[in-house]
Amino acid sequence: MSTTTTQPGGGTPAGNAPASSRRAAATELVSWKAGIGLSLLAILGTVLFGFMSNSKSAGFGIAEAANEAASSVAALVTFVLALLLSVWFIYLWFTRRRSGLATGSGTVPGWLPASTVAAVVVLGLAALGVAKVSKITVPSAAIGWTAAVILLALAGYTVYLTQAKTAAPRWVGGTFAAVFLIGFLVWIVAGGNGDEPSISLAGLIAGSVTLAVPLVFGSLSGVLCERVGVVNIAIEGQLLLGAFSAAVVATVTHNVYAGLVAAAVAGTLVSLVLAVVSIKYLVNQIIVGVVLNVLISGLTSFLFSTLLTADPDGLNKPGRLPPVDIPFLSDIPIIGPILFHQSLVGYLMYIAVIVVYLGLFHTKWGLRVRAVGEHPQAADTVGINVNRTRFWNVLMGGAIAGIGGSFFTLVSVDAFSKDMSGGRGYIALAALIFGRWNPIGAFLAALLFGFADNLQSVITIIGSPVPSQFMAMLPYALTVFAVAGLVGRSRPPAASGIPYVKG
Repeated sequence: MSTTTTQPGGGTPAGNAPASSRRAAATELVSWKAGIGLSLLAILGTVLFGFMSNSKSAGFGIAEAANEAASSVAALVTFVLALLLSVWFIYLWFTRRRSGLATGSGTVPGWLPASTVAAVVVLGLAALGVAKVSKITVPSAAIGWTAAVILLALAGYTVYLTQAKTAAPRWVGGTFAAVFLIGFLVWIVAGGNGDEPSISLAGLIAGSVTLAVPLVFGSLSGVLCERVGVVNIAIEGQLLLGAFSAAVVATVTHNVYAGLVAAAVAGTLVSLVLAVVSIKYLVNQIIVGVVLNVLISGLTSFLFSTLLTADPDGLNKPGRLPPVDIPFLSDIPIIGPILFHQSLVGYLMYIAVIVVYLGLFHTKWGLRVRAVGEHPQAADTVGINVNRTRFWNVLMGGAIAGIGGSFFTLVSVDAFSKDMSGGRGYIALAALIFGRWNPIGAFLAALLFGFADNLQSVITIIGSPVPSQFMAMLPYALTVFAVAGLVGRSRPPAASGIPYVKG
């Protein structure tokens, strides 16, 4: 005998409600924010890429292969695999979409469109490698106006759907972002000195990935903390103390791997203070984080001035983690040197993103963590120790941020300097918010912010009239758009920043 629970006031159960009823209820929640936001960006893109374009062409250099024979084989194998995966993913996409429309229930899994796009992108890059293309030259005016028309069309489509009380599909936002980025990049490069200004596209992307490494670790630390209900403002301090500890320990022990471990321990110690003060003694989490950042900045500056400066050879010569090539993968044209010619910290970044994502969304532990971050009272009633879960997550987040800090002294440069993290902990917070508290989203946002950071130096080199300060403010401007909901819904975990007292 089975029982069925009805909603207050009668009617069908919420879980068994017809799809048409659920869609009708969802239409009441459609906001004009996305339409307004995309419209404003489309107008900006039209002015910049269309009316302010010039008659020059923009050149984008492709990376040259270190080993021509190995690169040709890797390009061909990658092309074939990417082609097969693209066809397979597209087939699955349309099959599941048609099945969902036929039954009136279910949607295409979120991983499928993303995997399809990734496979198509890899296919295109592999095709360039097979064709041995060394440089791509495009007319800036034609590309600019084409991008402007597409942006206006997508914005108009979003406004039309909003007026019809229908939420815009995800592909609209993704396509809009990609077209805007292409138009923006062509516009910047075409504004450089010379008749045909050009940049190395592979170098630009590789530099962006490198600069994003500490941002990714910092944003993952924030994800682990905020998903469990603790706001981690102390990411800046964790990165900075991790960099300091890595430099000193690696120098004293003459072992860069010992420095890497020391960085993780240093980040954990900062998180220990944050956890004890904010979770046990219920002090405001934001205030504690800000105080820790100021304290660690002052402490490391003092120790640098008094100890490291006095004996740099004995305390501040840590050496570097060498880049490691992954066989075959590093030979893939364009993407191989970018993704698979990394230091140990770079590969740990990939592993951390995958582990945190799978842990949060595909394990029992992750379900408990998200329950604590969304509704701690309910989690407590089913036997989950809320504060202990928060405590251990904050410590794990600190260890991850500390490893990110080691990047500054073991990979980027081979010595510690005052405040060398340069506010990247706060940019990591912006990436966390822009990525909507999701490890994959935070990773992609960190890559975007690393791209903006690297583009500053490129603008200066090619002599583009665009001020480099504009690129410096871009991450924060994008975060404001995200928080305001102009590019979609952005909601933190419900219990984030709220202390929990049992009973």
